[in-house]
Amino acid sequence: MKARPPTMRDKKRYILARIEPPLPDPDPKELYFAVLESVTSLYGDAEAARVMPVVITCGGGYALIRCTRGYEEQTRIALLTLTFVAERRIALHPVATSGTLLALRHRIARLPHSCGEPVFPLQFRDREYAARRYPGQKVDLLEKGIKSQELLFLTQDDLEEL
Repeated sequence: MKARPPTMRDKKRYILARIEPPLPDPDPKELYFAVLESVTSLYGDAEAARVMPVVITCGGGYALIRCTRGYEEQTRIALLTLTFVAERRIALHPVATSGTLLALRHRIARLPHSCGEPVFPLQFRDREYAARRYPGQKVDLLEKGIKSQELLFLTQDDLEEL
């Protein structure tokens, strides 16, 4: 079977979205189902079939999502309403929209990496953590040796002790 000529193919658009918190990277399949559920819950099954959202890739704090041309705004709105991916709180912030993946990949290379400074070991309250410092004085502490994350709210005094 011959491929369709470019003039007869469905036009697609690609959305670059920043993932917050960037680490650990979500599973692409779970992110796909979360995006699809978000679009479906906002617009219904018929409109979700027209939008056709697909997660192309995710990693490094960014995700690339494909949708049908003309439905970029609905897809961006649905991405903003997404709050959970597989029982993990997450937020997607659309950064750019393009007609080609190459343009967005070049844009990712120019964007500042949201993954923060490299991980360094840290002792805090008799536990060992992997710490990562971000711009804006944010610090993530990931407890070593377990799979789930513990949410820690640190005060300025706690940060001075570190």
